[in-house]
Amino acid sequence: MALSTKIIGFLTLFIGVAVLLFTFYSAYQFLLGVFVAPSSGDLARSFTDALTPLITACIRAIYLGIMGWVGGLITRRGVQVIVGEKEEKGKEKIAKEEVKEVKEGKQEAK
Repeated sequence: MALSTKIIGFLTLFIGVAVLLFTFYSAYQFLLGVFVAPSSGDLARSFTDALTPLITACIRAIYLGIMGWVGGLITRRGVQVIVGEKEEKGKEKIAKEEVKEVKEGKQEAK
């Protein structure tokens, strides 16, 4: 049981890291894109042509932000599963020692 929990924890951790790496790679590729604003004599047309790529950039930024957030959550859960298993082992060890001390105390009292 403990081995499968540990495997699930590490698998979750690696999936979260993979999502984060993909997010940062996507953001890097997005930043490599060059934006050239077209020039036009019509002010309304120029405004529309400039606004369209900005809206697209905002949508991509939101998408990347959500991906980074989800990747961070998945990574944190993986770490919690791994660390939580170690804490449970420590608690079990402490509980066994306490039981042993109580038994020894009862034997000394007799």
